[in-house]
Amino acid sequence: MSQVKKVVLAYSGGLDTSIIAKWLQDEYQCEVVTFTADIGQGEEVEPARAKAQAMGIKEIYIEDLREEFARDFVFPMFRANAIYEGEYLLGTSIARPLISKRLVEIAQLVGADTISHGATGKGNDQVRFELGAYALMPDVKVIAPWREWDLNSREKLMAYAEQHNIAIENKKGKKSPYSMDANLLHISYEGGLLEDPWNEPEEPMWRWSVSPEAAPDTPTYIELSYEKGDIVALDGKALSPATIMEELNKIGGANGIGRDDLVENRFVGMKSRGCYETPAGTIMIKAHRAIESLTLDREAAHLKDELMPKYAKLVYNGFWFSPEREMLQAAIDKSQETVSGVVRLKLYKGNVVVVGRKSENSLFDESIATFEDDKGAYNQKDAEGFIKLNALRLRIAARKRQSSKV
Repeated sequence: MSQVKKVVLAYSGGLDTSIIAKWLQDEYQCEVVTFTADIGQGEEVEPARAKAQAMGIKEIYIEDLREEFARDFVFPMFRANAIYEGEYLLGTSIARPLISKRLVEIAQLVGADTISHGATGKGNDQVRFELGAYALMPDVKVIAPWREWDLNSREKLMAYAEQHNIAIENKKGKKSPYSMDANLLHISYEGGLLEDPWNEPEEPMWRWSVSPEAAPDTPTYIELSYEKGDIVALDGKALSPATIMEELNKIGGANGIGRDDLVENRFVGMKSRGCYETPAGTIMIKAHRAIESLTLDREAAHLKDELMPKYAKLVYNGFWFSPEREMLQAAIDKSQETVSGVVRLKLYKGNVVVVGRKSENSLFDESIATFEDDKGAYNQKDAEGFIKLNALRLRIAARKRQSSKV
């Protein structure tokens, strides 16, 4: 093994990273520093401290990053209405750059030149973690155990854990749990019966939401207030970005909102099947598009829609800290200067329905759009010239085709 004196490990306290902490100590004979981020996964992160201490780890960082995650990563992404391949709201993808950022900051703080993570050699996260780290600390060394060791199955990992007395939560006899990732934006599920795309997910798998069939028979109405593209209040009450997301997850989950089951194209080349619960994100993207529909100029809105797939792909592939993502973000943020107002939503059995929107910056002019007497606000005769000018090239081509048949 190459000479490593101190390594900072992105440590969740779960199966993979608990084993990695021990493995790094044994294989590299190095000092391990653990970093555990609370980004709203909904589980207590402090137990990770006891696990790390049990392995003799002395430098342990456990940090509450929920507000930074929501404010500086999720909210900017939702200004772009980013969706990957038409469905995925990028819940795992957007968390990785923040974790990478803190990993290298802690490495610099403790004098380490190496970081480590628990992402597998088949997945996207290895790319996201490492691209983020290299963008911020270009000479950092990376240890990715999944690309080195022979513990290439969940069963082997749990056998290793048992051999080294590493406690594992959610263990069901010898059956491995789903591979799950959670944060303020979503929770994802992979593995197990989900590896066959034909299998329907088991109902007990879902953790954040009731099924739409079991959701209340009475709809829930909420109002979201926006300032420059960001939600600032729920039902008139000002809340921080993280708190807004926490509340929307609760409300959305109670109404069966946010479940998704999809097969996606990973950056490394394979297709994978995953299930996701994204209650807050599902509500947020619907509401944001609603307030934009009222306040954005047509061509600005259409240009945003053209840029969005590129932006989403950059986030999915791990290029958050790239100059092209920052360039796109600047354009998107410029478009949001007028995106302020209130959106009213009806949540009912898995559906998010926009039932009202208003804004002082509204570009909707009722005197022009009305089907009643517009009092001369719009001259309908103007449409004739507009249509003929747009039809000019079509008419020329049609005449050419007709003359060639003669």
